[in-house]
Order: sequence, then C-alpha cells, then structure tokens
Amino acid sequence: MRKVITYGTFDLLHWGHINILKRAKELGDYLIVAISSDEFNEIKGKKAYHSFENRKMILESIRYVDEVIAEDNWEQKVNDVKKHDIDVFVMGDDWEGEFDFLKDQCEVVYLPRTVGISTSKIKKDLLKVNNG
Repeated sequence: MRKVITYGTFDLLHWGHINILKRAKELGDYLIVAISSDEFNEIKGKKAYHSFENRKMILESIRYVDEVIAEDNWEQKVNDVKKHDIDVFVMGDDWEGEFDFLKDQCEVVYLPRTVGISTSKIKKDLLKVNNG
C-alpha cells in the first residue's frame, strides 16, 4: 500500500482544498491529512474559524481522506513520515523547496494551488462584505 501525507490548517473548506486532497489521494492508496492543532495555529500567529475538532470532523467526512492527525509543531514531519511509513509527502507549490529535506525518506511532491480561491481570499472577501 502506497501512503501519502499532506499538511495544512484546512479552515473554511473550499474547492481548492478538495482539489488538493483529490490529487494527493491519486498519488497513493491511503491519504493521511495532518491538520494544525489550535495550539500550533496560535504559535504560528493564526486563528482558525473552526476548532481543531470541527476541522477534523469535516476532513474525515471527505472520501479522499483516510485518516486525520494533529500537527503540533514544525518539526514533527520527519517523525510522521517514519511513524506512518509514508511513501509520498504532498504540499501546495507555494511551499516549493521547503520540504526537500524529506526526499531521502520519501517522494516529495508540490502540487499547484487552485487558481482563484484560498482561505485568505475568502476572509478578505468577507471583510469587504461586512465593512460595506
């Protein structure tokens, strides 16, 4: 079985998220999604709209996702690859090169982001609507 892992906050789920999950799953047989814990988001200076538990529940209901785990720190990726016997590490191409240090442990793939949508764009658009 070929195992794939990807990471993210996955807040305000949109079709870009679904696209990356679908494409990640196509690279293997089993997809693990590591989502930022609320505590890790705080360390990164981010605040998710949905709690960790709610984001986890949403992701678990998506047919491409086989397992959801917590991401608690930047350093855990190396351990996750080993612990879960990962064959392919997937991230969006805005992270290009950042995780190449994993290439000696697994294949590293940077997928193109879906053009025209992002959680940041949704938040900006909502601010415009709410501020008239």
